[in-house]
Amino acid sequence: MKITLRIRRYNAETDNAPRYQDFEVAVEPTDRLLDALMFIKRNLDGTLCFRKSCAHGVCGSDAMTINGVERLACKTLIRDVADQENAVVTIEPLKSLPVQRDLMVDYTRFFDAYKIVKPFLIPVQKTAHEETIQTPSERNKFDDATKCILCASCHSSCPVVENDPEFIGPAAVLQAARFVFDSRDEGIGPRLEVLDDSRGVWPCENHFKCTRVCPRGIKVTKNINMVKRAIKAFKEQSNQDI
Repeated sequence: MKITLRIRRYNAETDNAPRYQDFEVAVEPTDRLLDALMFIKRNLDGTLCFRKSCAHGVCGSDAMTINGVERLACKTLIRDVADQENAVVTIEPLKSLPVQRDLMVDYTRFFDAYKIVKPFLIPVQKTAHEETIQTPSERNKFDDATKCILCASCHSSCPVVENDPEFIGPAAVLQAARFVFDSRDEGIGPRLEVLDDSRGVWPCENHFKCTRVCPRGIKVTKNINMVKRAIKAFKEQSNQDI
């Protein structure tokens, strides 16, 4: 079957405004959208820019907006977005991130927000040589958050990020949750300054768009709400200890 990929083109260094360019390609319904993009890059227009790496839905580098929805091009089959001959598939870069060129965006602010939530283990203090034991149930508390591949699809889909660029975004809060609920970690305390802030967890309005677009099926909104409850519990306990 033949379809048209309508791709948003833009070069921040030379263009005054974005434009759309159509490419007609022959595809099979079971082809991946990434395959079609690679065909265009190799055979029709070598200037087309997009990111890719593993091509197996693990690296998250080929996240883009496909027919208005954030997806990974390597996990999106043609039949998922085009169900008939001559269908038009519109491909755009992720939203709420500066466009560098075509489908490539600048992730600087995204990863700045990621870094400030301390996305690493802050070990609970133990005596020398004491082993840290973690039960399966304790592991399950944060297992969902470990699936994140930092593709920024949730960040792009978030209406709050779109309207309030100061919000650190769902991906950053999810990364905090991965450690906040880890029994081996100090938890909410070291991250309270960032999370319990006007740009931290509280701007989230439970639109659930982040959860819907997550290519790994992570319950992002649920994790954000769990962090909110953890902050409240931590502050209540702190007040009782005073």
